[in-house]
Amino acid sequence: MGMGLDELYPAARLTAAQRATAAAGLDALLLSPGSDLRYLTGYDAHAGERLTCLVLPAEGEPTLIVPTLERPAAEAAPGVAAVRLVDHADGTDPYPLVRAALPGPVAAVGLADRMWAEQVLALRAALPSATQRLASEVLRELRMRKSPAEVAALAEAGAAIDAVHAAMGRWLRPGRTEAQVAADIAAAIRAAGHVTVDFVIVAAGPNGASPHHGTSDRPIRAGEPVVVDIGGTMPSGYRSDCTRTYVAGGPAPAEFTDYYAVLYEAQRAAVAAVRPGITAEAVDAAAREVITAAGYGDAFLHRTGHGIGLDTHEEPYVVAGNRRPLEAGMAFSVEPGIYLAGRHGARIEDIVVCTTDGGQRLNTTPTELIAL
Repeated sequence: MGMGLDELYPAARLTAAQRATAAAGLDALLLSPGSDLRYLTGYDAHAGERLTCLVLPAEGEPTLIVPTLERPAAEAAPGVAAVRLVDHADGTDPYPLVRAALPGPVAAVGLADRMWAEQVLALRAALPSATQRLASEVLRELRMRKSPAEVAALAEAGAAIDAVHAAMGRWLRPGRTEAQVAADIAAAIRAAGHVTVDFVIVAAGPNGASPHHGTSDRPIRAGEPVVVDIGGTMPSGYRSDCTRTYVAGGPAPAEFTDYYAVLYEAQRAAVAAVRPGITAEAVDAAAREVITAAGYGDAFLHRTGHGIGLDTHEEPYVVAGNRRPLEAGMAFSVEPGIYLAGRHGARIEDIVVCTTDGGQRLNTTPTELIAL
């Protein structure tokens, strides 16, 4: 690890979240395992049928409720020293512990956006007078602006995934199936320092026209464009996500190299547009205008990008209609694509962080079409 986890998960974050909870008119946040809980405590909690819940009141002491058998794991987390830890044994009802951890009557609570329905309904029964809202109303604003330590963690993740792309020629060869190549890539993602492999897309030829293809047992043919979109999670909790497009074993079709040149310029234009004050949708437009002007507008099937941090996809979304001005510390993908159904496709993706005066790519490998 290049950085101290206490620097990445500072106790002051809990205080900031409590202030924001009060400002949002909520009495507490109730956070089950997931990225919001990890953001506030550093605890990468196991999501299961046994309740784990951070009770963060707008005022007063935060309490982390955990299954007894997971207490040692919780105690080892970098930010948990700042909260009171309460455990519950198997066979006991943990929901009264939630009520007991709230200092007074509660009219409204914010729940982790991806809390399991069985927990949502049990909390509704335990706190019948409380309106349930989404915790993201509060935490989105805090998580969207990355601290210098978070930017460093994302840069570390970017460098790790760049190392995998840089070695692609070892694995991506004609005659091998997408799935065989993907298995080698997954091992390399771990070897580069990630603790989990989040996704490996290896999409050759016509499969490249499907943005979320995955893999198949179809052999890669010489001269076929191959879209490789890969990412994982680092020990820090922060994530990588980078796409490059390759051609192995022969020249690419002329039609493809023509539109790849358009895509290359579109992606560069969108990266260059990043600076404080520009809207998220204007970055999307910077890529889309280049692609549309070249006649491929209908082949760009998705938004230009998504925020990244403790989740691969989080705010801000770089998409038409998002008039949110960018601010220093926001980090997101810039990944336009062109997809011709039944033939081939291409995508170029870098993670970019908005700085005080522009934007910085956290992926630094070349974005040209890569011939292997």
